[in-house]
Amino acid sequence: MRHLLSLTAASLLAFAMPANAQVNAADSVMNHTGGNRLSVGGYGEIALSRNFYSDNPYRYKLPDEHVNDPSHGVFDIPHMVVYLGYDFGKGWTMGSEIEFEHGGAGIAYEKEGEEGGEWEQETEKGGEVEIEQFWIQKSFSKRANLRMGHIVVPVGLNNAHHEPLNFFTVYRPEGENTILPSTWHQTGVSLWGRLGDFRYEAQVLGGLNANHFTNDRWIGKGHKSPMEYDIANKYGAAVRLDNYSVEGLRIGVSGYYGHSIGNSYPNEAAGVESQYKGAVAVGSVDFSYNAHNWIVRGQADYGYLGDAEQLRYIYNRVSKASPFHHSAYVSKNAYAVGIEAGYDIFSQISRLRADHQKLYVFGRYEQYDPYASNTNGRSYEYTAKKRIAAGVNYYPLPQIAIKAEYSHRILKSQYNNEPSINIGVAYEGFFR
Repeated sequence: MRHLLSLTAASLLAFAMPANAQVNAADSVMNHTGGNRLSVGGYGEIALSRNFYSDNPYRYKLPDEHVNDPSHGVFDIPHMVVYLGYDFGKGWTMGSEIEFEHGGAGIAYEKEGEEGGEWEQETEKGGEVEIEQFWIQKSFSKRANLRMGHIVVPVGLNNAHHEPLNFFTVYRPEGENTILPSTWHQTGVSLWGRLGDFRYEAQVLGGLNANHFTNDRWIGKGHKSPMEYDIANKYGAAVRLDNYSVEGLRIGVSGYYGHSIGNSYPNEAAGVESQYKGAVAVGSVDFSYNAHNWIVRGQADYGYLGDAEQLRYIYNRVSKASPFHHSAYVSKNAYAVGIEAGYDIFSQISRLRADHQKLYVFGRYEQYDPYASNTNGRSYEYTAKKRIAAGVNYYPLPQIAIKAEYSHRILKSQYNNEPSINIGVAYEGFFR
């Protein structure tokens, strides 16, 4: 849909369905159009993967020894989300998004390949569920809305449009999902609105936590906190601007800047934490086109981390007793580019078109590297990856997609490529 839904109190929230996939995720906690003050909705994904490559933690360190390892399969529930919204009247509204990831467990065991393949217990977030959005909003007009609370940070295509009917692949687009937090959500204040063919948003947030940065995810875990609260010794800012001048086309630019070293507990008075800033800067360009039975989406992201070579000396990253990440090296730079295109072949069959069924045949290409510079003279060449995917998305109803794809992840020549088959079912719907 070319236009955003009205931003008044009566329609504070928008839901991203296939026909209106241009809607920003910050508005995706939608208001039921029946006029109810209370709105309840959500989305969810169920996935089956068969990965035709080794799952051994040494597969990158010793690729020749694991070239003939057996394939492995995974059943997963990547996300199950409940939306709750309420219109108090007089421009005051509340929105929330409660997410269960991978079944809702907050503590998991994993083998750490960089630490000798040892089993470790990792806490990504206290509790069994995660609040992805919870905010109070005052709408002055469609041009100006003030949102305060826990909000989505719409930097990049994936964060701005993360609901499962907004991408063709079974799992979220891999490149952005690797180098950036996904879905990126933090507590802060947002000013946003619609001016003609433009939608703008500006946010002030708590800073990212450099203790969570890694060699293979860059800043991807930097928004998480093992505490009962989000640490805000340092601050960051995010901006986004989308243009809707051309029917069916949305073009967006977004960015983030903030400091990350020292945004941890305890707030040290000396040492690396007090001497360096760890400035994080991210820039992104993305677009989506939905017209003439085609859907095409693409993005390009580039990131810079200042003082990256100092992260190995941060006390909480050195101490094995801390709940933070202990990888010594994090790259100064990271990037991700990707594009996907799908055509609805049911659009050529009048009976199916009249029944609003769709069958998109799609292809996707992406390239990314969370360790794009040899910081501290250290390189991790296996982090540079290309991925191609092809498959279908069948929509028996506008709210439900059945997905199937073949994916092939391509690494540098000294490593083994990683093909897989993924099948999934996803929904986005409103219950009240």
